[in-house]
Amino acid sequence: MELKRVVVTGLGALTPIGNTVPEFWDNLIKGVSGAAPITKFDASKFKTRFACEVKGFNAEDFMERKEARKVDPFVHYAIAVTDEAIADASLAFDKLNTNRIGVIWGSGIGGLKTFLDEVSNFAKGDGTPRFNPFFIPKMILDIAPGHISMRHGLRGPNFSTVSACASSTHALIDSLNYIRTGFADVIITGGSEAIINEAGIGGFNAMHALSTRNDDPQTASRPFDKDRDGFVAGEGGGAIVLESLEHAQARGAKIYAELVGGGMSADAYHITASHPEGLGARLAMTNALTDARLKNEDIDYINVHGTSTPVGDPSEITAILELFGQHAYALNISSTKSMTGHLLGAAGAVESIASILAVQNDIVPPTINHFTDDPNLDPKLNFTFNKAQKRGVYAAMSNTFGFGGHNATVIFKKFEA
Repeated sequence: MELKRVVVTGLGALTPIGNTVPEFWDNLIKGVSGAAPITKFDASKFKTRFACEVKGFNAEDFMERKEARKVDPFVHYAIAVTDEAIADASLAFDKLNTNRIGVIWGSGIGGLKTFLDEVSNFAKGDGTPRFNPFFIPKMILDIAPGHISMRHGLRGPNFSTVSACASSTHALIDSLNYIRTGFADVIITGGSEAIINEAGIGGFNAMHALSTRNDDPQTASRPFDKDRDGFVAGEGGGAIVLESLEHAQARGAKIYAELVGGGMSADAYHITASHPEGLGARLAMTNALTDARLKNEDIDYINVHGTSTPVGDPSEITAILELFGQHAYALNISSTKSMTGHLLGAAGAVESIASILAVQNDIVPPTINHFTDDPNLDPKLNFTFNKAQKRGVYAAMSNTFGFGGHNATVIFKKFEA
């Protein structure tokens, strides 16, 4: 089978550093931190009292108040970013075959706020079951693509992917394969997450996964820094419109970049820790390069998983060094989580947008909050510390790794007709 080429024609972002793609990209290049004290609940008794929250977002800007109350915040975010991506791609659904337009969406946890509220209300009661009739459909992960499809009348492939922090990267890979094998013309893909609540912060605190740098939240996310002490929780979403090249050209769509490959693997090692030798990460990147039919030397930039954890950061760097060898020193490496925090299941989508825009604009966003070199990391590597760097970016790789040992990598390159 001859595979169809797949291109990016629309983007949408809602992040802790910008509620639209232009705002997000501008602040990313400026090196702005989205971290601040938590406002969504009283966190005064928690070990971590800060996060990267979405700011100034109102769900009623995107739907009626009555409808907004029927869905969880992770769906609010999904609708907002897909509305932006659809408009950006100039998709006129009344002129397209909507039977061949799908939605594949990733989320690591889904409606956690809904679950927390409903169970808390029950626990406070007299034991009489009084649950909101929308409890289950608000909570389940697959309701996000369901709402998006109903909103726009899209009848193509429709489902969710869940693989913790790799969820939306897996959604991108599934979307790529559905289009290039001819089962869809267009897929709206990405992910959203809304875990900044008592259960989300409390649960990650109990695992000792979060930074506790409460005295200085804006510098708490420190990927590859000697004094990193855990990730910073983030929220929001990202949407990407993918379509076959022939379909995009037939309707005169603008093209940001080409999605040329995806790779997946498992660590088969530990429920939360990455493999110390980076075996799964290396395999995912290797598989992505093979799928893309690219050489190591074709990659100019890697948007790394880089969560700012003591174990995870060096294992990914070990994988990069073993795979790329000498070319590793010609790469730009950066973790945009230093600015956005960790968006969990939405991380892959948001970081793919950063990678796409790096390819389009020949600018690599920085890894901010670097103060002290880690003696265990090779100082000759270019981590793009503290300041964006201009360089030619022919192809960019984006890595995401999730609890359970799930690894996923995608590669975008400049579009060439």
